[in-house]
Amino acid sequence: MIRVRETTPVRGRLRPAPVRPAGWWFDAVLLAALVALTAALAAGMFFGIDRAVADWADAHRPTAARWIAIVLNYLGQGTPLTLIATGLAALLAVRLRSVRPLLVPVAAFVLTLLTIGPLKVWTARPAPSASSKEPFLPAEQTLPLFQDDLPVRFAQSYPSGHVANAIVWYGVIAVLLAPLLAGLGRAMPRRLVLVVRIVPPAVVLCTTTYLGWHWLTDSVAGLLLGLLLDRLLHRVPWDDLPLPDPLRNWSGPFTTRP
Repeated sequence: MIRVRETTPVRGRLRPAPVRPAGWWFDAVLLAALVALTAALAAGMFFGIDRAVADWADAHRPTAARWIAIVLNYLGQGTPLTLIATGLAALLAVRLRSVRPLLVPVAAFVLTLLTIGPLKVWTARPAPSASSKEPFLPAEQTLPLFQDDLPVRFAQSYPSGHVANAIVWYGVIAVLLAPLLAGLGRAMPRRLVLVVRIVPPAVVLCTTTYLGWHWLTDSVAGLLLGLLLDRLLHRVPWDDLPLPDPLRNWSGPFTTRP
């Protein structure tokens, strides 16, 4: 009697999930644009545009508009967004009996922690408001980068963490909402995905610049960095990542594919 030996299936090589636009060329463009913008600011370029936008905002900021902008700017607060995304991931993990949804907010938190904060400290740029409140710098001194002689808390304006966080975390929320709605028998409309991913970051970019909390170029840099990080997260094949054996009963897929 011939015994047939069973073979253990071999997991295929992990492949990045598709993103739009496809290919790595767009990631390279975003990174090159961020590097070029940083180099230009280090050379003293775009200061005139930054100053003109900040001065216009200062001259057109009545009390009511200021408070509306402050409220809307909470859309980009990193901590609440982290908690919301983690809560959605936990709910999805329990419903599907899979730890994979939890990997998304964890990865987003680590990625933003290792990029946004260090870049702020390294570039050491004051905010526009640094001339009207502590440390009360001369107006011309609030524009340059690499002011390492200032205390760290006064020189963390570049890039805008609010904008970058909004892009990353609303992208994560969109990833988690789709399977949650699918579990309720409802597909997440493409239009809703676009609204979730575009509207809050756009509002945060406008309000953070209007309030004088960031220079316009800080917000643009946050936009470039946020888009780059968002694409990296969306490339991860969450359903195919290998997990430890103890989690094999909690390793089912969760993402919805087109």
